[in-house]
This record gives sequence, structure tokens and C-alpha cells, in this order.
Amino acid sequence: MTNLTFKQLRYLEALARHSHFGRAAEACAISQPALSQQIKALEQELGADLFERDRRQVRLTSFGEEIATRAWDILRALDELEGYAHASRDGQVTRLRIGVIPTVAPYLLPSLIGDLTRLHGGLDLNVRETLTPKLVQELNEGRLDMAILALPVSEPSLTEVALFTERFVLVRPREDEGKPAPDREALSEMRLLLLEEGHCFREQALSFCNAKPRAVASRDLLDASSLSTLVQMVDAGLGITLIPEMAVAVETRSASVSVTHFTTQEPSRTIGMVWRKTSPLARQLIEISDMVRQSAGPLRQARGTSASNTDIEA
Repeated sequence: MTNLTFKQLRYLEALARHSHFGRAAEACAISQPALSQQIKALEQELGADLFERDRRQVRLTSFGEEIATRAWDILRALDELEGYAHASRDGQVTRLRIGVIPTVAPYLLPSLIGDLTRLHGGLDLNVRETLTPKLVQELNEGRLDMAILALPVSEPSLTEVALFTERFVLVRPREDEGKPAPDREALSEMRLLLLEEGHCFREQALSFCNAKPRAVASRDLLDASSLSTLVQMVDAGLGITLIPEMAVAVETRSASVSVTHFTTQEPSRTIGMVWRKTSPLARQLIEISDMVRQSAGPLRQARGTSASNTDIEA
């Protein structure tokens, strides 16, 4: 087998990930016919079909699944080899692929990207915003270099570094300002607006309120895909919600709501950075983790200008 190329393996990985020739070709920056030709050449070289093809979808064969798994391992090793060479040669990060959860990305990224580009001139920076399970998967597959998310992840293959602890605040309609604050048990009985399933912040909010997911599902509650939507729903009088302190300044800017800080039994989460234990960028990523911590500092003390802020006991 002498004609197998790394480029073909990357095309295989892209097609396996997208299950669509057009999207895979776009991701690889080549034409669809060229991608199809390369996949056919790879199948001929290996002596078996890698994909089942029909008009609607492209699926890996059982043989293709095995080859794709091995291809991912090879490509990850190649990426790490290239990363090690760059890191060893000049100690600088030249390419960085960052993953961030949605309840952190809109608030942290503007300042973080500016800090990163100032420190590492000419940095090729790629950012991916998605949920924690997807970030962990893409880290393990070598498609991300690091991720910023809520800890713990408890993944044996990953290094975890805690960055900071962030408090949650209670968001209520403006007309509730000055009313006695509900305790945790009372919160569990109120119409709590939540992010849709899959967001770790949803589970953290439920845990603080002592609300069981099954009980919540049985009530007439509304879920949202973003913190912005949650705050606007509170403004419309549909219920109450919790949001992380980092989001207050941005999300309450255009909403008539009351923001309340808990004084006891504060709900919170630990935000951290994770990367593969085998990453050749480990030393640089530790330095970057300090930068992320510094970038986040001012955000966690920010307060919304359009919201009323009071302290309560819960």
C-alpha cells in the first residue's frame, strides 16, 4: 500500500464527520468532484467500500468505521507532531483551535481574542462554540487544542486547570424588585426558565434549586437556547431565571429586570480550561490559562446598567 496519503485521510475524516459530499468538500476547501475522486481512489487502494451512498445521505460501512477510527488517530498524532515541532522551534503558538461553551463564549471571547492576538502575533486562531460533550469529543479526536468549560469534566485523557469560580444571580421581572427573595425551596416551586437540555448550566441551576429534572419536565416551563432569550422571557413576565455573573452586563442591558445576588449558599460554577494530556502545547496552554483568567476578571465584577441589583439571602 504505497499510494495512501494524509490528504486522503483528511478527506475521509471530513466526509465521515459531515455525512455529505458537498459539506465535506466545503470544509476541505476543494470541489465536490475532487473529493469524490479522492475517496474513490482511497477505497480502491484499500480494496473495499468505506461509505454507503444514496441520494440523501452518506454513511460509513462497518469497514469504513474501523478505517475512520484509525485515520482519526493518525491525523491527531500528525497534528501533535506538527504542534510539537512549532513549539520546540520557537516556543510560540502559531495555530490555536479553541472550544468554548455557549454560556461563556459571548462574554469572554471579545477580550480573550484581543489578548491572544496581541501576545502571539500572526496567530491562526479558530474558535468553536458548542456544548460540553461535543467539545470533549472534538478534543479527544484532535480537532481542538483546548476548551473553556465548566469543571469537572472527569475525562482521563484530559488535563483540567481551574480558572475561576463564577457566581449565579437571580433574574426577576422589574415589578418584583423589593419583594422578599425566595429561598431555594421556594425557587423550586416557581416557574423557573431554563436553558434547553444538553447545557450543563441547566443542570447546575436545577441542582441549586433542589429541582428534579423529571419534576421540572412535568410542569409548564419554557426552555431556551441562550441566556439572552431567558432574560427576555423574564422581561416578558414568563418566569424567573438564573444566569452567570459574567453575563449580567450584556444580557440585562436591554431588559427591564431585577438582578439579585445571593448572600448565603451562593450558587456558582467553576470555569476551567482543558486539553489533551499528550498535547505538545501543554506549556503554552498553561500560560494561556493565566491569560484567560486575567481576561475574565473584569467581566465577573461587571453589573448590568439597566437592571436593579440587590442582595438577598437564600
